[in-house]
Amino acid sequence: MSKASRSFPRPLAEFMGATLSDALKTQGFASAEILARWADIVGPEVAAHSEPMKIAWPRANPSGGDEATAEPATLVLRVEGPAAIEIQHLSAVILERVNRFFGWQAIGRIALRQAPLRRKEPRQAPAPPDPKVEARLAEVMTEVHDPGLRQALARLGASIKRK
Repeated sequence: MSKASRSFPRPLAEFMGATLSDALKTQGFASAEILARWADIVGPEVAAHSEPMKIAWPRANPSGGDEATAEPATLVLRVEGPAAIEIQHLSAVILERVNRFFGWQAIGRIALRQAPLRRKEPRQAPAPPDPKVEARLAEVMTEVHDPGLRQALARLGASIKRK
């Protein structure tokens, strides 16, 4: 008699990785890391006005050329209209930073497409802790002699109670 296989819930990341990798490959990205780390690669000033759309790799050389002689790819960036000139002037710096990220001369040129960027919703700052709860917690902590530490612990306790 064979036992039925147990099915455990699998993390969503297992399914999303495979799904996203196929979508990214169609856009020329070997991995999502350049998208996720774009601000770290090019700097926050450039990343605020641009985002990578795709990497256009040249067709394979039918004569069987090796990777060392292969032509570099074209990185297509989506840029906001007013910042396009600035990004164009910084293209040499962006090329150097992206190639340093890849570790080899992967990108040979940058093509710009003017379009609105997809903005992430800014995270809202959490509400401050309730001052009444904070004061009550500070009064209870008589064994803490440092007043700064007592206030910090009271704020922490009030924040935890709020959640």
